[in-house]
Amino acid sequence: MENYIENLNWRYATKKFDAEKSLSQEDVEKLQKSIQLSASSYGLQPYEVFVISDKETKEKLKAAAWNQAQLTDASHVFVFVGLKKLNEAYIDAYLENISKIREVQVQDLSGLKDMLTSNILGKTEEQQSVWAQKQAYIALGNLLSAAANLKIDTCPMEGFDAQKFDEILGISGTNLTTAVIATAGYRSEEDQLQHAKKVRKQEEELFHLI
Repeated sequence: MENYIENLNWRYATKKFDAEKSLSQEDVEKLQKSIQLSASSYGLQPYEVFVISDKETKEKLKAAAWNQAQLTDASHVFVFVGLKKLNEAYIDAYLENISKIREVQVQDLSGLKDMLTSNILGKTEEQQSVWAQKQAYIALGNLLSAAANLKIDTCPMEGFDAQKFDEILGISGTNLTTAVIATAGYRSEEDQLQHAKKVRKQEEELFHLI
């Protein structure tokens, strides 16, 4: 645990990456696993993730992110895209997966289905989309922590044109839309932010122990 806290202190939102350094395939797979294992409400994971290393695609994304250099200098770009709307078929597929993995009968999950149908499908489409994006942010947090533990630098980013990202990724007109992104790679020695002291609220300002 001590090393984990040290690694969280080590990480920062890297603004300048070393464009000559790339993540190993093994480390990319570890980062993907950290996202896959992330918590999500009801375990529904109402999002998908594009993992992009293709230089041409990153150049296009950079133009849709106000030419921020992280998009092309970083080794990989993780683009979290949330579902706009869930339907009964999505919930049924989730229950089928539970049935297969936990070796239970689907009919025994009828209570769970009723609860999910009421709580999720009872939301408006706008509410569902906002909820899905919130779940994507939880997965983003897992990615950032896992990367820090691997001494991989990241930069979570909201500064981009979601509509243009959707077009570049080929998801315009689908049930998916870009929620948030993170670049991953290795910091440049020229990035002065790595030497800045981390600024956070003091514990007494942040926590209320009752």
